[in-house]
This record gives sequence, structure tokens and C-alpha cells, in this order.
Amino acid sequence: MAIRRKTKAKAIGKRKKVPITKAARKNGKTIRKRAKKPSPQPAPPKKARPTARTASKPKSVSKRAPEVVRPSPSRPAQPASSEQRIGVVTHYYGHLSVVAMRLEPGATLHVDDVIHILGHTTDFTQKVESLELNHAPVTEVGPNDDFGLKVAEHAREHDVVFKVRS
Repeated sequence: MAIRRKTKAKAIGKRKKVPITKAARKNGKTIRKRAKKPSPQPAPPKKARPTARTASKPKSVSKRAPEVVRPSPSRPAQPASSEQRIGVVTHYYGHLSVVAMRLEPGATLHVDDVIHILGHTTDFTQKVESLELNHAPVTEVGPNDDFGLKVAEHAREHDVVFKVRS
């Protein structure tokens, strides 16, 4: 029985209550008046969109000016010839300003070497000040080592690391 009462109470609670009419109050009856459905109002007029400009006819291919593709002068397309690719950034820890790097076979990196990190939005050169391998400071790392390197600027995964020859 308790379940039935709860269900009944929920159904009654969901009904829309309508105010009692004045005549019903005078007679002492509690008959409720049916609610009037709101009359549908006409939709507000839509704003007129500005008309599109008429498209001009495209020029024929022979009349177009030849497009010249120039590399941006601010950033070289390739690293300088005095640089040797030594590895790739595998992760960047922003709160520490540290990159995790993996060296390529045949490459080594020492403290006090100058490196150039180049990527899609990254391009800076710095001197290696600290290297860490398995949370221990080291002075040299070899090929296929995953190590941490403190950097001066923001770097991203897959940025290429070059060793600047001096």
C-alpha cells in the first residue's frame, strides 16, 4: 500500500493546479475551473538578412598573376649547416620547464654543449646547463637514453633538437 500511495501522490503533484472560481467559493464547493490553453501568438517577423553581393566572375587561369611562394624571413626553413640533429623532444613538463628527450643512435650530449630546438612554433638556442638520467644528475648522455633537460623556453613534443658545432 505504501508504494501505491507514493505513486498516487506523485501523480497528483504533477497535475496543473487551476484557481477556484468565485461562484464555487460562495457555494462552498471546491470545483476547479479548467485551465485555458494559451492562444498561439503569431511568430515575430524574421529580420531580413542582408543580400549577398554578387560574385564577380573568376579570372581565367591565363590572366592571373603568377603567385610567388617565398619562405618567411623570420625563420629559416632548415637548420644551419653547422648543426647536427641529435634527438627529438618526447615530452615537455611546463611546471618545471624541462623536456624529456631521446637521443638518436651515434649522438651524445654533454653539459655546456649548445643546442638548438626547432619545431612548428619553437625556435631557440641555449646552452645545456643540467642533464638528468633516472632522476640523477649526469654530465653526459648517450644514444637511446631518455633523459631530462632544463630549457629556457617552451618546447613541444616532436620538436627536433640540433647540436650546434662550435
